[in-house]
Amino acid sequence: MGDEAQKPDGTFRIPSPYTNRRQRTISVTELAAQSPRLNGTIKEFCREKGHGFIIPSEGGVDLFVHISDVEGEFIPIKGDEVTFQKILIPPKNESYQAVHVKITHLKEGEIHHRWDGSTVQ
Repeated sequence: MGDEAQKPDGTFRIPSPYTNRRQRTISVTELAAQSPRLNGTIKEFCREKGHGFIIPSEGGVDLFVHISDVEGEFIPIKGDEVTFQKILIPPKNESYQAVHVKITHLKEGEIHHRWDGSTVQ
């Protein structure tokens, strides 16, 4: 679970129900490494919020993706094609999230931003 963090106005953020790369246990990390790579498309991604969702190519429920699980130089945008692995979200292990997300094809005709702030079209 995410840690509580105090916001500038003195209130606290609610802990996140999703685990990120830093919070993952070794056993969960090993399970992710053993799972097959899947394909999908970015449904939405918000750098400011630190997360987004992937539409899996094989169908099913959209998958949560945390900003720490995006690999590569570009910030994902709606329509980018990606590969990923999926893991169960602890502690209940009732739903999945995408990890080790890599953009394979940038959506054509869109401006793409790199993590360093530069852009490419």
